[in-house]
Amino acid sequence: MSEQDKIQLFEDQPIRTAWDPDQEEWYFSVVDVVGVLTGQSTQRGASNYWAKLKERLKAEGADQLLTNCQQLKLRSPKDGKRYATDVATTEQLLRIIQSIPSPRAEPMKRWLAQVGRERIEETIDPEQAIDRALETYLKKGYDPDWVHQRLLSIRIRNELTEEWQKRGVERGKEFAILTDEITRTWSGMTTRQYKKLKGLKKQNLRDNMSDTELVLTMLAEASTRDISRETEPEGFSASMDVARQGGEVAGVARKALEERTGKPVITEKNAVQLNAVVTGMIEATASFISDPVEPEKDE
Repeated sequence: MSEQDKIQLFEDQPIRTAWDPDQEEWYFSVVDVVGVLTGQSTQRGASNYWAKLKERLKAEGADQLLTNCQQLKLRSPKDGKRYATDVATTEQLLRIIQSIPSPRAEPMKRWLAQVGRERIEETIDPEQAIDRALETYLKKGYDPDWVHQRLLSIRIRNELTEEWQKRGVERGKEFAILTDEITRTWSGMTTRQYKKLKGLKKQNLRDNMSDTELVLTMLAEASTRDISRETEPEGFSASMDVARQGGEVAGVARKALEERTGKPVITEKNAVQLNAVVTGMIEATASFISDPVEPEKDE
């Protein structure tokens, strides 16, 4: 099983999912789906509704459905820790949805079909995943040049994680520790400190970086990847040393740039503030073009 931190959005509501590449099957958090369909405002409310629904399904003779539903350790949106969570395949989830009186049931069914189709299409043609990511970022108001950099950073990140897997590093906690070491070495802050500086909570740090911050992050991870390929470290501890070396490369570049410009590279601005600056520039330019200032005439 992989991608257990994958979040899918249904009408802007987050639903945790996991993709099984061997079976080519999505697993959806039942509690998340129940919460969206029933309008529960808290995770506890959704869990209580699901508990009662399981009793009703059992009374209806759906024992096999409940037996076949699996549990996976998904990350909690509340504290970020992993807990055993009831999950269901698309087919199982459609049966569960039939027992929930909700006007959102039909849109949810169409959404499930779309998610499944898109993921299978992306497995066959990864370029479609890139196209959809590009479209999503642009809809959120990101500058097109920044978006292309962000997509490049995703590719570099994927290449780095593939390299870590080859070196015996375990996905999850060990990946997070190595990432934290790279970030700390080049920026002087842990990932948590960096996010706090930008006023972030659950948001993705990279989605809230400036062009320069994103480029240095890519340099740090690309350097780590290249050093790892050359030195072939074995296991987590050896890879930690390589992560530190990769971060140092970007750290040197950051300090050199700051010395030349006299300004810090790290900014406390997040995506909302950074995009506001870009939007303001675009609006000002548009205003100038549509209503240019008349040159002063000689008296």
